[in-house]
Amino acid sequence: MKAFARQFSQVWLVDGVRTPMVDYCGVFGDLSPTDMGIKVARAVIEKTGVDAADVDSVITGSMAQADFDAYVLPRHIGLYAGVPMTTPAILVQRICGTGFELFRQAADQIALGYADLALVVGSESMTRNPIAAYNHRTGFKLGAPVGFKDFLMEALNDTAGPVTMIETAENLARHYGISRSDVDQYAARSFERALQAQADGFLAGEIVPVRSETFELAGYHPRGIRLPRKVDAVTQDTHPRPSPLETLAQLRPVYQGGVQTAGNSSALVDAAAGALVASEAYMQRRGLQPLARLVGAAAVGVPPEIMGIGPAPAIRAVLAQCGLSLSDIDLFEINEAQGAQIIAVERELGLDRDKLNVNGGAIALGHPLAATGVRLTITLARELRRRGQRYGIAAACVGGGQGMALLIEV
Repeated sequence: MKAFARQFSQVWLVDGVRTPMVDYCGVFGDLSPTDMGIKVARAVIEKTGVDAADVDSVITGSMAQADFDAYVLPRHIGLYAGVPMTTPAILVQRICGTGFELFRQAADQIALGYADLALVVGSESMTRNPIAAYNHRTGFKLGAPVGFKDFLMEALNDTAGPVTMIETAENLARHYGISRSDVDQYAARSFERALQAQADGFLAGEIVPVRSETFELAGYHPRGIRLPRKVDAVTQDTHPRPSPLETLAQLRPVYQGGVQTAGNSSALVDAAAGALVASEAYMQRRGLQPLARLVGAAAVGVPPEIMGIGPAPAIRAVLAQCGLSLSDIDLFEINEAQGAQIIAVERELGLDRDKLNVNGGAIALGHPLAATGVRLTITLARELRRRGQRYGIAAACVGGGQGMALLIEV
């Protein structure tokens, strides 16, 4: 069966930034994902020194309908970031793999000649997922059920199974013989690594501080960010905290007899991440030094009930497409949707844990759906550069039964 995979030719990640990742219902709770997206878009343009007028395409991702103007999120991110009025914008969606899909589409647009420079932004407010109803457009009938539900909670259930995302991890735990202790040990290490990366200043190198500010666009209504009173700035991720094994072991499992708890599953956070992707010609013309080269990408399908294994075949597919092997890869950033899920991928591929999520992962830092793939790629490229290493793969499982992987070189 032919894989959905592609090797790219001379496509460059110029640079990227992100906001802090802030806990669900925290100080970012009132922020529109559009405004968080504008913030990182402006920040990455400023950081790289490129002219916003050079941006040929705006490619964005955001899963939740988290504001009433969500339909125009892509357009507003581009316009309020200063790109030309004539530059088009698009919203793409591959759930947890959305951030990687942004890079894949940017690379394809560049290869096909649509663009020399693309702005990619993933932005997600988990807090602002709505309480929604889909069956009341014609009114409320006497005595009929009122169908309002928590969109975020319902979205974690794959109705094809039906199976919840946590149950998919439990299925993998049974298949790969993963114990509760295995999962808690992994989670404790994720927290420990994230706290260390915070303490040594590594994470700060990709974070743009967020303050209350106004985004002006000549001739149009201003937008902006308004933090709660007495909050001057948000400068670091809020979820990492001391989480030793003995503390994690005391938490109740989501399902009786299961391995997944609130402490060893990905954290709900609000955040945005943005990057610029360019052609070789643009890089040379502007004399830019890239953060990394985008080598290739792959997306695959897997059974919905074990969706968490998706990164394994996606990684194999991108390696095969690009003529490399697992031993060629120096570092991996794989989204920690659930502890059992990431361990299953680790065991399936035979990965060395010392090469995996070396600065902590989503268990400690959080998983803001559409922003995650962009964040993982930026972190991976920066860590490869810090270590003087060459190849890295960022990957994620995708609800519904998919996996996606992105191969980079520094």
